[in-house]
Amino acid sequence: MQTIEQTRPILEVCQFKKDFHMHLIDGRILKPFANLSFQVQKGQLFMIGGKSGAGKTTILKCIYRTYLTTSGAIWYESQQFGRVNIATASEAMIIKLRARELGYCSQFLKILPRVPALDVTAEPLIRCGIPRQEALDQAAQWLQRLGIEESRWQASPMTFSGGEQQRLNLARAFIAAPRFLLLDEPTASLDAVSKSIVLEMISEAKRAGVTILAVSHDTAVMEPLADEIFHLEV
Repeated sequence: MQTIEQTRPILEVCQFKKDFHMHLIDGRILKPFANLSFQVQKGQLFMIGGKSGAGKTTILKCIYRTYLTTSGAIWYESQQFGRVNIATASEAMIIKLRARELGYCSQFLKILPRVPALDVTAEPLIRCGIPRQEALDQAAQWLQRLGIEESRWQASPMTFSGGEQQRLNLARAFIAAPRFLLLDEPTASLDAVSKSIVLEMISEAKRAGVTILAVSHDTAVMEPLADEIFHLEV
């Protein structure tokens, strides 16, 4: 017999709203969406589609708590803390969730300059307490799988092309095997071969029980993997 915790969705967004105050443009307020509600089931690939400007990336950033919500709730079923409202949780709790449960791959790589690509990829594992050499060995496997040449591993990713940076970003997101993974345009800037590798990685993560929430314009590629598609209207 299933418990209430087992039958609840892993993520429940309730009457969610995010406004942006544009202080440099006469203080006007941008409202990409309001009263947004949806549920994501454990182990599901939940895809959010919609036009540019509809607020897809904003939703991911609020779930990861890069942005604070204006109103509403974002309920997450945590292994560490039980049911948590990410919208109001403490900063300390959010940091622990990011370290152990929540993964996020943005469209843009943001790292410290002059740090080698291998170290950048291994960093999420080292942060979780994995011995450095073991973390570096795993990072090398991911970079190799994603087609980043070994001769580039000691170079700063700031010297990489856009597609190479995106592949490294994906390696960082997948390497720590998060329980809940947020993907922002995961196949953007990638060639056909790299896209197929990333789709295989997503499929493997789903089979391992990872819950994935992805936003994508590349619907023809992503939709076959999705369990549910939520269209965000402007």
